[in-house]
Amino acid sequence: MTQPKHYPTQLAGSPKSDNTIEVTSPYTGAIVGSVEGATPEILEHAFATAKKAHKEITSALPAFKRAEILEKTADLVEANLADYAMTIALEGGKPLADAEIETLRAVNTLRLSAEAALSLEGELPVMDRSAAGAKKTSFIIREPIGVISSISAFNHPLNLSAHLVGPSLAPGNSVVLKPASDTPLCSMKLGQHFLEAGLPQEALSIVNCDPPLAEQCATDPRINFLNFIGSDRVGWSLRSKLPIGARIMLEHGGSSPAIVEPDTNLEKTASSCVKGGYYHAGQVCVSLQRLFIHEKIYDEFLTLFVEKVKALNVGDPTLPKTEVGPLIRKSSVDKTAEWVDEALKLGAKALCGAESLENNCYAPTVLTGVKAPMKIHDQEIFGPVVVAYKYSDLDKILAEANNSPYAFQSSIFTQDIDRALYAANELDATAVMINDHPAFRVDWMPFGGRKASGVGMGGVRYAAEEMSQLKIINIQKP
Repeated sequence: MTQPKHYPTQLAGSPKSDNTIEVTSPYTGAIVGSVEGATPEILEHAFATAKKAHKEITSALPAFKRAEILEKTADLVEANLADYAMTIALEGGKPLADAEIETLRAVNTLRLSAEAALSLEGELPVMDRSAAGAKKTSFIIREPIGVISSISAFNHPLNLSAHLVGPSLAPGNSVVLKPASDTPLCSMKLGQHFLEAGLPQEALSIVNCDPPLAEQCATDPRINFLNFIGSDRVGWSLRSKLPIGARIMLEHGGSSPAIVEPDTNLEKTASSCVKGGYYHAGQVCVSLQRLFIHEKIYDEFLTLFVEKVKALNVGDPTLPKTEVGPLIRKSSVDKTAEWVDEALKLGAKALCGAESLENNCYAPTVLTGVKAPMKIHDQEIFGPVVVAYKYSDLDKILAEANNSPYAFQSSIFTQDIDRALYAANELDATAVMINDHPAFRVDWMPFGGRKASGVGMGGVRYAAEEMSQLKIINIQKP
């Protein structure tokens, strides 16, 4: 075996640190790489560099140049697809087949960012709609907002970094990126490819650190925008600590519902729901957690669903056949087991799974009989567990689906377009999928949470707009 690679901080003229953060496989525990751990001096230098870079470099880069750099970076990621996919599987435990899909999504995210760089246009408002503006000619332009501080999560180590960096660079901002400490290797590789594509080194700094030092990435006075992906507890606390005037985008989790009506195709719907519930072992912010099944098909559908869950291949994420890999760390396994055990003690029933496995894996689990005050009833478990409920009245179950501290993505399965659109209007969610699971996403669609699930709107173009600002220029006519 080759020696695991060590990545220093990516930062122009950076002070050095003796700190090392080792990155281990959640499946085997083996060291798969390491990164330089930042110090307060490194973070100070990173934000000072970003401030200077925005003023002197990134805001002056023409749109065609920004687009060219983003396109070249996409080409480099695509050319290294196999390496990225294996890195995702090794450091994050995502099954290799899904890791390959994530890599292709990151390529698309970067290309969409290049497109955004060329399409963030202003407008010419009609000023003579009143006498006050009759002798004015005006135009509105978009400007970069400044220094973007981005804090990423572990579950999509490459594509989340692409989403945090690409739309930030598109309007001409400078970026300081802090990857998740569990999965920083893809971000470091991506940063090198940005530099290889021609991005000025000062435009993108990548720093690695753990709490409490990481809080500096949200409190530095030079920050103009904080982009945070992670837990709602941390995200909302950071919002209160931002410097005055800084904007924020928070992407948290949820307990996504899916409603299965009696006229649906049971086979296709069951397969879709299995994918939505157990993709990346349920460690996705829009994973299907609450499955509402109409009483007319409850027994038949649930039997089919459980059969498919039991057939999932759990194990080594580096093998192409694996469908469900490990959770990111032992504490995540322990939390999943604790919540499931609590539900069982309070009267819930496990139809399959409900046991911890070797190598930080947890058996894909289906529960019934879940109700308050069980934690898993209305909190996000972020593990391979789906809770099934029986219902008879659509309006009542729509209200129950909305009865959650979270609101992100939802779905309904039905062949009745009127009921589908009625449910889509009633569900409290940013996105409602009709005849697909709630974890569906393509990278150009608007993506963001409501209530505890977050604030602000991701999706490449929408994020780029969030991280730019409007300026109107008025000209007095003679």
